[in-house]
This record gives sequence, C-alpha cells and structure tokens, in this order.
Amino acid sequence: MVNYRPTSTPSSQEDEGAGLPANFDADAETLRVVVAPDSFKGSATSQQAAEWIAEGIQSVIVDCDINHIPMADGGEGTAALFSGETITLPTTDAAGRLTEASYTFNAAEQTAYIDVSAASGLPAVKDNPVPLTGDTYGTGVLIADAQTRGSRRIVLGLGGSATIDGGTGVLVALGANPLDSDGHPLRHGGGALGDLDHFDTAKVNIPAASVEWVLLADSEFPATGPNGAAHVFGPQKGASLEEINKVDAALAHLCEVTGVDPEQPGYGAAGAIAVGITWLSELMHGNTEHVHVVSGARTVASAQGLKETIANAHFVVTGEGKYDGQSTAGKVVSVVTELAEGTDAIVAVLAGEFDTEVPEGVLAVDIGEQTDDVRAQLMRAGAQAAVDYLNTSTAQG
Repeated sequence: MVNYRPTSTPSSQEDEGAGLPANFDADAETLRVVVAPDSFKGSATSQQAAEWIAEGIQSVIVDCDINHIPMADGGEGTAALFSGETITLPTTDAAGRLTEASYTFNAAEQTAYIDVSAASGLPAVKDNPVPLTGDTYGTGVLIADAQTRGSRRIVLGLGGSATIDGGTGVLVALGANPLDSDGHPLRHGGGALGDLDHFDTAKVNIPAASVEWVLLADSEFPATGPNGAAHVFGPQKGASLEEINKVDAALAHLCEVTGVDPEQPGYGAAGAIAVGITWLSELMHGNTEHVHVVSGARTVASAQGLKETIANAHFVVTGEGKYDGQSTAGKVVSVVTELAEGTDAIVAVLAGEFDTEVPEGVLAVDIGEQTDDVRAQLMRAGAQAAVDYLNTSTAQG
C-alpha cells in the first residue's frame, strides 16, 4: 500500500463529516495525481478548473505529484489547448448580432483550430435562445479568415453551439447559398431547411471550401432520429418538443438533399454541422476523404499524452458541469475514465449535478450549484475528492 502525508482536513470537509485515515503519516512513495477536467461552462476554463481542483487536493495531501492536463471535447476552450497565434476578429453570433471571436492559428502546421462555440455558442444567446433561427455563419467567417492566413487544414471543435442548422450557416459564409424550389434564399437556421431544394454554388469560396477538415465531435450521436442533434441537444438550446420534431425532420431533409448519411456517429454534434461540411467538401473533391469526424476528447487526450500519464498515476480526477446521459457518449469524463480502465488508478468525477450513475468504482463528488466564488468551490471539491480517495484507498489497502 502507498502511504501519504495529508494535512488536516479543511473546515468545509469537517462540516460534511469527512475524515482522514489515521495511518496516512508515512512517505513510502509520492502519490501521483492527474487532474484532467473539462471546462465548467461559463464559470471556469479547463485550465482554471485543473489548477483550482489541484489546489484543493494539495490542501489535503501535501506530498503528491500533480499533473495538470486541461481537457476539452470539441466544445468551449478546445482551440486554446493547441499551440499557435490567437487571432481575434469581428464576426456574428448565432443570432446574427455583431460580436468578436478568437481562434488559434499555427502557421508552421498551416492549421487553424476553431471552436464553433467561439462565435456560435450558446452563452451569447442564453437569455433569448434561437433553436430554429440560429446559424453558424459567424463560424464560417472565422474559417474563411483562417484560410486567407494560410490554413490548409481546419480543426473545428464541435460543441457548445446554440444552433441546429446542419452547418448551413458556414456554407453561406463560404458562398454556398441554400435555396427553395422557387430559387429564393432560405431563412436562417435549421427551422427553414425543410424547404431546401438546392444550393447556389456560383460564388463558392473554393480555397476555403477545399481545405482538409478535422471535426472534433463532442459526442457520438448521429444527425437525426431519437438520438440525433435535435432530440438530444435541442432542449438545452431552448427548443420545445414541437420545435425539436420540426428541426429533426428538416435535418433529415437536408441529408436527403446533400446525400449525407445521417446515421454516422458524431454527425449530430454542434447541430449536425458535419452534414453541411461533408457535402461542401465532396462538392470540391468528388469524395469525402477530406473530412474526418473524430472524437474531440480522444484527440485532445492523445495530443496531451493523457493515456501515458494516467498509466503511471494513482489517482485521476476529472469533471464537468453536469454529469448526465451525454457524459457517457464521448465527453471528457467518459474518455478519461476509459483511459484509466486496466490501470491501478482510482478515478473521481466532479460535477455540479449528477443525473446518472457513474461507473462502478468511480468516485462521484458533487460540487453543488454554481456560486460567485467558483475557485473556492472547485478547491473544496478537490479537497473532498482527496479525502474520498484516501478513505477508499485505505479500505482497499
């Protein structure tokens, strides 16, 4: 058994009745901890969350070696985890209002890392959701800008969008305009796609449309159906059941017109944006070989060397704002937990809410409702996770 030297339990833990095992006073080996959380949307970036959770752990266990590995799954904060220059420019949000958004441009790699959530994210329209009319035009503006700077590859983080437009906003920004049977432009957003007849491609931005696409899906859900973009993500984007059914049917029609298979895993991410991009790339190249829909969390984990780091860890801590049915379908917490399988590490999941059970053997730490002092909240959660770990390891030891 590995022995550790914890400090006294924080008062917040004492209030909750958590105690430390009395025999943790030797130092036979340093405890190796990996802290790999997702961002806590609207309250803490993954970098901040990792730092604050680690502070909480070290308030309980002094002699530990902690690796901070901020994670993302294609949603908010994904682009910032890659190296390069931060580019900021004016664009539009999901509601068509002028805003400002940033992405990461790596000139040496001729690659741009762009989050759909940067321009087309949910927080900007949280008070007035736009599930039927919101579009990804603002994201298309960032893509076009990246190409002019020399990007030949676009790594697009598919997560946290306010839209369910099948990527048609991006298409419009790149010069491919959806029209109805009378040749009139469609209204913005996924709600109008049921009237789609064809695309006007006379003014397509060929260089931008011809890039290599790596689409980092934050989930494995398909574009349509009961597990599709509208039904799974529509409620959090403010859609009623009637609106969900309307958009789901509209996305199915978009897939028919474009010839894109709606059942492909990951194609439901970010309002089925992969459907429009796949159609555009096939138009340029005659095939779909230049579009790669991959797991965002697994891609980020690979880039961070997370699997190798976890293999040598005793304790792994991850977390997100809400742990629910979506969490087990390619989100950060499920990938981190998966990478720890077969190792000796104990895993803890921190979340503000648990709507479903964590896997057997995984520790669940409830952060509670968001407060004004998120740092203190995550530090307390990190301390509680450390206490739970010590109690568990003592019982197992």
